[in-house]
Amino acid sequence: VQLQASGGGLVQAGDSLRLSCAASGRTVSSYNMAWFRQAPGKEREFVAAVVWNGGSTYYADSVKGRFAISRDNDKNTVYLQMNSLKPEDTAVYYCATQLYKSTNYYSGYNYWGQGTQVTVSS
Repeated sequence: VQLQASGGGLVQAGDSLRLSCAASGRTVSSYNMAWFRQAPGKEREFVAAVVWNGGSTYYADSVKGRFAISRDNDKNTVYLQMNSLKPEDTAVYYCATQLYKSTNYYSGYNYWGQGTQVTVSS
């Protein structure tokens, strides 16, 4: 499976962005999908996850209430709506999928997209 992330950019604090991640090569509709991010000089961290049918979502405390993850299985695509962006949200954002049935939504992702840069200026 190939994951293609898009939608990043340079915005000001308080603005919104919507990231998309389109999967190709096989369907991901049966598997959890997630977004992670990595800021310069920091470890990659979990941002949000959505279960295979979109019925449940999980968030890092740092983005809870500001970000929303969703998916469209007909389009084989996952989204991350980011509102009230802060400079500390600046990072490369990666989408990922597990391609196996799992109840661990925070780790264990084994397929990754190439990342899209999000830069938030103050």
